[in-house]
Amino acid sequence: MTITTITEFPRKVTEIENLWIPLADGTKLAARMWLPEDAKDNPVPALLEYLPYRKRDGTHVRDALTHPYFAGHGYAAIRVDMRGNGESDGLMTDEYAKQEQDDALEVIAWIAKQKWCTGKVGMFGISWGGFNALQVAARKPPALKAIITICSTDDRYEDDVHYKGGTVINEMLGWAATMLAYSSRPPDPKIVGNRWRKMWMNRLENEPFLVIPWLSHPHRDAYWKHGSVCETFAAVDAPTLIVGGWNDAYSNAIPRLMKGLRTTRKAIIGPWAHKYPHFAVPEPRIGFLQEALRWWDQWLKGESTGANRDPDYRYYVMEPWKPGTFPERINGRWLSDSYWGIGHVDTKKWWLNSGGIGPTAGTETPLSICSKQTTGADGGEYCIIWLGPEFPGDQRRDDAQSITFESPALVTDIDIVGQPAVELEFSADKPVAHIAVRLNDVWPTGEVSRITYHLQNLCMRDSRETPMPLEPGKRYRMKIKLDDIAWRVPKGHKLRVSISTSYFPMMWPAPEPVTLTVYAGKSQLHLPIRKEVAGEAPLSWKGSEAAPPADMTELKKPWNKRETTIDDKTGELRIAIEDDFGEYELHPHGLIVAGAGRESYSILSDDPLSARMETHWTEERRRGKWHTRTETYGRMTATKTHWVIWGKIEAYEGKKKVFEKEFNEQIPRLLQ
Repeated sequence: MTITTITEFPRKVTEIENLWIPLADGTKLAARMWLPEDAKDNPVPALLEYLPYRKRDGTHVRDALTHPYFAGHGYAAIRVDMRGNGESDGLMTDEYAKQEQDDALEVIAWIAKQKWCTGKVGMFGISWGGFNALQVAARKPPALKAIITICSTDDRYEDDVHYKGGTVINEMLGWAATMLAYSSRPPDPKIVGNRWRKMWMNRLENEPFLVIPWLSHPHRDAYWKHGSVCETFAAVDAPTLIVGGWNDAYSNAIPRLMKGLRTTRKAIIGPWAHKYPHFAVPEPRIGFLQEALRWWDQWLKGESTGANRDPDYRYYVMEPWKPGTFPERINGRWLSDSYWGIGHVDTKKWWLNSGGIGPTAGTETPLSICSKQTTGADGGEYCIIWLGPEFPGDQRRDDAQSITFESPALVTDIDIVGQPAVELEFSADKPVAHIAVRLNDVWPTGEVSRITYHLQNLCMRDSRETPMPLEPGKRYRMKIKLDDIAWRVPKGHKLRVSISTSYFPMMWPAPEPVTLTVYAGKSQLHLPIRKEVAGEAPLSWKGSEAAPPADMTELKKPWNKRETTIDDKTGELRIAIEDDFGEYELHPHGLIVAGAGRESYSILSDDPLSARMETHWTEERRRGKWHTRTETYGRMTATKTHWVIWGKIEAYEGKKKVFEKEFNEQIPRLLQ
């Protein structure tokens, strides 16, 4: 579905390229605003998107599609750069810090007092902006009347880019490296004048390498509970529209938010990766901006749009696609339900037997695996952001190093809608063990697609706060919930449960090779199956609309690659990923931007302590004679007892290096 560009709106719009918002401590935050021309005479509600990603260049392209559209329909649309980012004053010390929330409260209060504002404010955003929309709503600013949170989570420990099931995911270093690069970029002299260099040097000198504090909090302590709205669901009283995609890392947070929030809340879940739904991939896209307007008009303008009467869940049931490809479009159908996991859904229990998945328990049989450390090479990216070759590949190679349980070929289509779970009776031969549990779709032609999965640190079988080592050889029982999903398994396909002790490079390996024993005949699969509903018609949406694209010139095309090799002599797995974002000139301010991110992974098949991840980012900005570039590097390895972290920032003016800083840290490894 193409995006329809809208050029005529009910209200004429003026753009303010930079607007200063003063804070009580003297800090000024830089904002970009789109405002109806007559707003001073006919005030409007305001919509705030609050990010560290730089309005001037980082989100310039996507902002052009969204903010003028809202403004043209009678809103003040405001993109604010957080403290220490873009042209805003100050320093940023961490993600989702209390200072970030405090500043947002001041920003909302300032907006509500402006003559062009009715005093009512909405807050929205994807990822970081979706996180802080929830977090700020929990602080209850009086003017904040509604939010839209996209691709976000209620639990920073359980479902962000740091830990999953208590395992360290390599996206932790990946995202820390991304922020090291993003935060190294200078402010634009056209906005801040001659003080740009002093601001830049101050930021570089104080810039943190965030993987260090993240690894320093390996369990779900107060550090992670801060900003996790699951700790204070009742505090969020602003009506909340929750949006996400099945191919995004945060999909399973949506049902938790829907269950936990006590305010009016609705959910939309498409087939998408980590993108706004009006320009998302994979398709189909939806008319998300029209849906957002219905939400805003209902709660900020008091119009009866019916948004409060929409079904609680509107979601897309995906049909399988051939694994190992980038699906431009995923076939399927849109459905709606009042509840998740109940109502039209029955959870069926099957037994994991030595002969496969069956309706009754078989003879107890111990099945053991010590997966090669290279298992997981076809797992894809934890969070699909850059839209290169990031989707999971064919699972056959990983399944060959796993304990597997397979069903007979299905005699009818089934829709898996909800949160599958695997209840395992197991033992391990080491005190620290991690497992990857996958629910797979086996095609009649042999290919294997991953439906959903979970990673689990078995030391956290009872608690994320106070993990306990395993007693080697002792039998345990644990119910492991996989990520929520809506997936149709066609007739003739088979279901497969796969369990491995490694899943690299997504999951960092345990410190020693682990032999896991799963007791077939005692373990179970819990599968949510949606019943057919007589007379049910699929939902339909308005087509995707947006404001005109940003005025820009492409100087160099972007490209992506992912290369996997195995050394014939050593058996070492090597994965090299590169995302070159091209080069663009942004009009009318003439800033030329370029960037590239690189990640590499390596591990020997029999040695978890050989695991290594390295990153290298380049960020370049120039206009006329003004030319800056930063090169940022990261590396993560581990011993049996410590994480070993190294990083570096290099900053250049033209060809001259003007700044360099290194990070070297060893962090105790506590049951990880």
